[in-house]
Amino acid sequence: MTAPTGAPTGTPGTAPTGTPSTAPGRLHPVDVARTASVGLRTRRMRAALSALGIAIGVAAMVAVLGLSASSQAGLLARIDRLGTNLLTVSPGRQLGGGTAELPLEAPDMIARIGPVQTVQSTGLTTAHAFRNPYVPSLNTNSLTVDAASLDLPAAVRTTVAEGSYLNAATATEPVAVLGHDAALRLGLPEVHPGARIWVGGQWFYVAGILDRAPLTPELDAAVLVGYEAAKKYLDFDGHPSTVYVRTDTDRVAEVQRVLAATANPAAANEVQVSRPSAALEARAAAQSALNGLFLGLGAVALLVGGIGVANTMVISVLERRAEIGLRRALGATRGNIRLQFLAEAVLLSALGGVAGVGIGVLATAVYARVKHWEAVVPALAWGGGLGASIAIGAVAGLLPALRAARMSPTEALRTA
Repeated sequence: MTAPTGAPTGTPGTAPTGTPSTAPGRLHPVDVARTASVGLRTRRMRAALSALGIAIGVAAMVAVLGLSASSQAGLLARIDRLGTNLLTVSPGRQLGGGTAELPLEAPDMIARIGPVQTVQSTGLTTAHAFRNPYVPSLNTNSLTVDAASLDLPAAVRTTVAEGSYLNAATATEPVAVLGHDAALRLGLPEVHPGARIWVGGQWFYVAGILDRAPLTPELDAAVLVGYEAAKKYLDFDGHPSTVYVRTDTDRVAEVQRVLAATANPAAANEVQVSRPSAALEARAAAQSALNGLFLGLGAVALLVGGIGVANTMVISVLERRAEIGLRRALGATRGNIRLQFLAEAVLLSALGGVAGVGIGVLATAVYARVKHWEAVVPALAWGGGLGASIAIGAVAGLLPALRAARMSPTEALRTA
């Protein structure tokens, strides 16, 4: 039998030729996004508050990881500027328990090591420094008075902030240079003509003030005088207490192994050798160890935000029963309803996640700029934060979506 003219041809149950074929109950992704945004667009304040909870959690996580990474990058960059080739030699302990002593010739013997570039030293005296002779002797402000060699600032990579450092002439006279913290504790934030302090029972003129020495913080709280001046005015015996050694960068380990035996051949076991940059690197590692605590707090905030999304979706299902019933009556399947509300929860959380990532990145950039660091936001921070927010949204929206899909059209329209 021939089909009537103009009647569609083809196998029953298939779309006519030229008409796009769409499986029953299957929604195009664009339609899913449009229907998922209906609830957010009609209840903007509620959606914004729910997304805010997610945003706070994500922002906390991104900021913690970003600030930690930026801090470590800044610290490592500073270590690179200061150099990782500085070694320090100091006396250890004797077998009997007393404090050992470096030989007088230790700096000269160390300087003979091939890869060594420069050797400078300080020697601890028994004197104390005060602002004037009327300060009680017990109020030492934890300051030390050290004899110092003439090229010490260059060796430890610090500079003179005020005035000038010791030279061949002033190193033999009662002249002192103050470390950064020592100057503040003595009430001399700047050098002025005639400035002097009371050191070892006599006046010493202040020639300069050093900047901070990150690799050698012990110098920040020190009053430095010349070796000859220390012997002449402070009864110093001349033994160095710390020797600062700069070596070829690629041969630091080799030099470190022979320093103790070179500094004190008779008792190498009584010599301590350290690498100051290793302490700074350890501090960077210690900072990263605290990340777990702050990430835990961010995860709690994210969980609270997820609960807020779940609560919003439950209320949304109850308020939109008429919509659910009408859509079901017009042919929407349970899968369509389930997908709509699940997509709405994911979209809500994703918006909060995007906002949180933006806030976290902005906070990291601002703080890094204030601290003069390079702003670093690891991919794990923003990617993980966004992924976590989407996962939280999916979990939070699953139960409300299943509940909405279980409603029959007649029940939904009757109770609306």
